[in-house]
Amino acid sequence: MKNVKRLINATYNDIAQMNGRNLKTSILKSEGRVIMAQHLLFDSVGLVRGITNAEINKAFGADLILLNTFNFDKPEKNLGMQGLTVSELKERVKVPVGIYLGCPSKDSNEDEQLYDKNGMLATKAHIQMCQNLGIDFIILGGNPGTGTSLDDVIKATKKVREICGSDMLIFAGKWEDGVNEKVLGDPLATYDSKEKIRRLIDAGADVIDLPAPGTRSGISVKDIKELVYFAHTYKEGTLAMSFLNSSVEGADVNTIREVALKIKETGADIVAIGDGGFSGCPIPENIMQLSITIKGKPYTYFRMASN
Repeated sequence: MKNVKRLINATYNDIAQMNGRNLKTSILKSEGRVIMAQHLLFDSVGLVRGITNAEINKAFGADLILLNTFNFDKPEKNLGMQGLTVSELKERVKVPVGIYLGCPSKDSNEDEQLYDKNGMLATKAHIQMCQNLGIDFIILGGNPGTGTSLDDVIKATKKVREICGSDMLIFAGKWEDGVNEKVLGDPLATYDSKEKIRRLIDAGADVIDLPAPGTRSGISVKDIKELVYFAHTYKEGTLAMSFLNSSVEGADVNTIREVALKIKETGADIVAIGDGGFSGCPIPENIMQLSITIKGKPYTYFRMASN
């Protein structure tokens, strides 16, 4: 642990030597200042011609990149990859890259018109492909309109841990798709959020995914802070991520600043921003504002400039 650098000032050479356990330690040592940005792949080749959204995310301060709607079955649908492999993309962004796997149950018949959810499901084959592609972490959840329950996510978490072993860094939870079943932390939820988090951790989750106060309607700092504390104390070393999402990532920088400060009060270890900007990319200025608010200008400029 002593030899692992904090992610917020780790260089590409430092990051390239990290395995899943090292990455977890690196995030922990960053004391709540790690920024993740999401890149939606199916909808567009990118915001700026000739460069991927993932590169924009990193260039504006992201320490981690999450690929959403990565289609394992039909790679041609991954428009945002611009023909690159995952390893080639990692060479460009020079920060850890993860993939979001969907966890809806087999009998879910929710909206399938937006994207091909079958190509991004947490199946055994797709999980094994994640390993073969050399991704740095897996995030399990449910995209809007997929009919995903927390029990589905718990089952998928156990499956990923069994297939990938102890080293894979696994994020799991529910911060969106809250129509049929409320997200974690929602006071209107008909289940016990702490019980679900306990089951996620027991299933093998390293990081619990939670919504950001100020983004999901009705969810407060108090709601999320209580769940972050539970995740941190139920099993020592467990991390928490708060996701600035629900299209609020497309708001103005002043809104992003306010939400970022709310997230910081929760004690979350990772602050994430969703892909609901333009062309599958968070608004770049909002990534930068989130980064500056959470970790200050020096660390933000370091990540923006670091190669």
